[in-house]
Amino acid sequence: MLFLDKIKSNYNPKRLAIKLNAKGEQFVVKGHPWVFSNSIVKINDDAKTGDLAIIFSKNKNKVVGLGLYDAESPIRIKMIHNAETKVDINADFFHHKIELAFEKRSELLQTNTNSYRLLFGENDGFPGLIADVYATVLVVKLYSEIWLPYLESILESLQKISKAETVVMRLSRSLQNSHKHNLEDGKVIFGTLKNEVVQFVEHGVNFSANVIKGHKTGYFLDHRANRKRVGELSKEKSVLDVFSYAGGFSVHALANGATEVTSLDISKQALDMARENGKLNDYIGKHKTISGDAFAEMKALIDKGKTYDVVVIDPPSFAKQQSEIDLAKKKYAQLAALGEKLTSEKGMLVLASCSSRILAQSFFDLNSRVLNSQSRLFETVLKTKHDSDHPITFPEGAYLKCGYYRFLE
Repeated sequence: MLFLDKIKSNYNPKRLAIKLNAKGEQFVVKGHPWVFSNSIVKINDDAKTGDLAIIFSKNKNKVVGLGLYDAESPIRIKMIHNAETKVDINADFFHHKIELAFEKRSELLQTNTNSYRLLFGENDGFPGLIADVYATVLVVKLYSEIWLPYLESILESLQKISKAETVVMRLSRSLQNSHKHNLEDGKVIFGTLKNEVVQFVEHGVNFSANVIKGHKTGYFLDHRANRKRVGELSKEKSVLDVFSYAGGFSVHALANGATEVTSLDISKQALDMARENGKLNDYIGKHKTISGDAFAEMKALIDKGKTYDVVVIDPPSFAKQQSEIDLAKKKYAQLAALGEKLTSEKGMLVLASCSSRILAQSFFDLNSRVLNSQSRLFETVLKTKHDSDHPITFPEGAYLKCGYYRFLE
């Protein structure tokens, strides 16, 4: 295999014998992927990041789970296997897990789509590791050093199973600042990359992503099904896409025959990407852009008396920590109220949240409360979550929620 030598790790992981308190053990037995440091009651003295954590039950000395030890995180052990079956943690083990993940995406890949999330962290048994495919380019993003000793075989399996011609490594900020490896963010570690902007297809609509410098791995794949749905709703309609980023909703709307689409984002660079993505497709509608703070620009549009047949509001996460939840809810309420005023008679308002700390029911209840406080009648048409290549296997893994609200007058 032609992977760069830099991905090889010099550390040979040890096996750790670990016991947890009753609460921690219960979480592991139920299949939760996180073990916090305060749950550990017995562990080897010389435990290092990347070591294999073998968790024994408190009373019966039976193995209840296997994980990888992370000395740098309050989530001290990231689980990779529950102990219903005995396994060896080796290249074959990881290869099989990647094959299972690929099979889960098979239905999506039968559509006219060649971009997908192959590994969704904990939800596919790879905590702190994301793998996205854009056409023939595989982008792997690492969030934890636990994977360094195992990375070479995992990357080989990801490349073989996805049949990627190019593999790009992306690193979280903490890993970019780490001195425990020779990896570089944005480095091509397999094959060649002619252009850092890679074109791909999403349900027949053409897009591009900067796989070297773009957010996360270059694009946000989780909203794919919602973008397709908004596109289908937009034929011969006017559309406002707030927090548009690279124009996901905007471009689907244009490609599906919207008469006018307005992309609103604070980043001029993102709006340039939205315009370029639009041009990858045939469309006859107008594509307008507004650069500025979403709240201020929406108020300005309301003051001008502007309304749109379809309004999509998909902000970045407002609650990255517990202390931000109340403020986040106020912002979501403001956006729902502004969105209502911008939605035309019998129009559709689409409200989304990617804040994992705001639970889905709480978000939908908040939207209903705000919209009920307005004078117009509406119906809740649909509530959606992640697309199929973002499977959810534990409560904290669910972050995306999206509500569709149709006004009846």
